[in-house]
Amino acid sequence: MGKRKASDARIENVVNGLFGTKDTRTLDERRAHGKSLRAETPLESHAEWVAPSKRPDPVRLLKEQGVTRVQELLPERYKRMSASAFTFYRGAALIMASDLSHTPVTGIPVQACGDAHISNFGLFNSPERRTVFDINDFDEASRGPWEWDVKRLATSVEICGRDLELAKDERKEIVLACVKGYCDGMAKFADMGNLDVWYAHADIDSLSERFAEQVTGKQRKYARKVIGKAKGKNSSRAITKFTEVVDGHLRIISNPPALVPLRDMISLSAIEGTIDAASTEMLLRRALFEYLQSLSPDKRRLVEQYRGVDCALKVVGVGSVGTRAFIVVMEGANQDDALVLQVKEAQESVLERFCGKSAYSQHGERVVESQRAMQTVSDMLLGWCRLPGEDGKIKDFYVRQLWDGKGSINLDEISAEGLKALSVACGWTLAHAHARTGDRHEIAGYLGSGAKFSKAVAKFARAYAKQNEKDYARFMKALKSGELPSTSA
Repeated sequence: MGKRKASDARIENVVNGLFGTKDTRTLDERRAHGKSLRAETPLESHAEWVAPSKRPDPVRLLKEQGVTRVQELLPERYKRMSASAFTFYRGAALIMASDLSHTPVTGIPVQACGDAHISNFGLFNSPERRTVFDINDFDEASRGPWEWDVKRLATSVEICGRDLELAKDERKEIVLACVKGYCDGMAKFADMGNLDVWYAHADIDSLSERFAEQVTGKQRKYARKVIGKAKGKNSSRAITKFTEVVDGHLRIISNPPALVPLRDMISLSAIEGTIDAASTEMLLRRALFEYLQSLSPDKRRLVEQYRGVDCALKVVGVGSVGTRAFIVVMEGANQDDALVLQVKEAQESVLERFCGKSAYSQHGERVVESQRAMQTVSDMLLGWCRLPGEDGKIKDFYVRQLWDGKGSINLDEISAEGLKALSVACGWTLAHAHARTGDRHEIAGYLGSGAKFSKAVAKFARAYAKQNEKDYARFMKALKSGELPSTSA
């Protein structure tokens, strides 16, 4: 027999578990085992950050990551990263993963986000049209240490606080609150049953109740504004912003370099010559055919009622710039019944280099299944496909709705109190994702009820924020010298 699929092995493990071969330890024994791990990995050890003697040059790591990206978009990626030490940090997930591989861990795996910085949490609509708060980026998600996510989140809070010019004591208080939010959340989830953990969620109403005493009336007003704006971000708004009607059909408006319709791209090595209407339709058909195969039958029937009419390359985010991302405009019953899908490239997770290859052979599937595992509710149209890139090589992609009630907090204007409330919510949310995908009882047993872990991670965050500033300076020097391509070159 050939090599079994990873999914077959997982199913076999579940079946074996149903018939008595699963972990038979009691919850108290699992908590005790988690606590025993402190002997080898003391809680205080997480404060440590000393750069390894043979630490890779951060610019070299960025160059390595850039090899598989669209070369013409690298200057835009580096431009976005250059705005501040915080935006640099957002694009430096590989650098930090490399560094975290030298830090202490307990050996309790979870489905880790891999890029759990504070800007990767936000609002979106559930299939029931409820506005929820959760992690919203899973490009780097894979199996890995839970501690790495916590440290990346805490450090992002510290760096954000520096970017806002908050005082040292304010930043410390906020980072401690963030990590405490994680610890308190994990303790709560360890006391809950499996189904209760699975269904737990952070919708807007529950968040409002949880943080009612921690935010001012002005901040609540701002939150309502953000929520209202998020609710309005949907396919209808995307159609209004990105399209026009030509010859009776929707057509994407060209706005290079951020938005470039395929008809304006003069060459793809997989398709000879100019990208005309016929070849665009061919590419759309291939993408949508493979995507539909990844959907459940009911969702497939829904999408099949739409027809793809245009497609464009769209530059997104900070860390994602340079990876291939398209939007596909689809018409249903009429122009007012439109659906806009985002087809986004999925490359190797930054975690895989240090934690081993993902169980999924297709990176798009890895992203989608990670999202489904870590979020309470996910976009019902999540799927994946493969397409030829401009170099002729096959690329992995995942598909989702472009906007589905997505909203984020403006971290350039947030107050210290608002940042604290947001950080606690992010900590709780990260704990929920880890509790769904790892042994919450062992993690809770390891963390205990004290503040040692929170204090240790806060100390790490301060130390690593300084490392990030050094790396940012090295990066800016590389841009100015021409070692890295820039938009001004």
